[in-house]
Amino acid sequence: MGTATPPPGLDLFRRLLDEGFAAGRTEVVDEVCSPDFLEHQFGLEGAGAEGLETLRTAMRQVHRATPDIRYTVEDWAERGDTLWVRLRARGTNTGPFMGPPSGRPVDITVLDVVRVVDGRIVEHWGVPDRFALLTQTGVLDRLRPPSPQS
Repeated sequence: MGTATPPPGLDLFRRLLDEGFAAGRTEVVDEVCSPDFLEHQFGLEGAGAEGLETLRTAMRQVHRATPDIRYTVEDWAERGDTLWVRLRARGTNTGPFMGPPSGRPVDITVLDVVRVVDGRIVEHWGVPDRFALLTQTGVLDRLRPPSPQS
């Protein structure tokens, strides 16, 4: 996993995960992200103030849907100002997520790419396993058309 000593950017990113998404403390965004932050994750795109607010909104939604969510960094690599992180997100869907809570456990892989400049996160790309999330929470079951009656 990466080099022997994790880069400072990994600590910043872990704060977003643990303090923001897991604990619901959205003010961490202002503490670790640049005012010029760029978000590239599908459905969350935004730059500057819009990107920061989109990130805060995503944190609130994840925390509300899965308040016990925990993140485990499984692997990382760094080159220059760019950090790649593979992690697992685990929790229980006890809050609303595309409908009522299912009460089901969630265990998904997420790939993130983060650029860190001057001690601040300036750019992010995220690729959560959305298909696994929709399957595990039962959303796909609710969207599936009823089978024809025999």
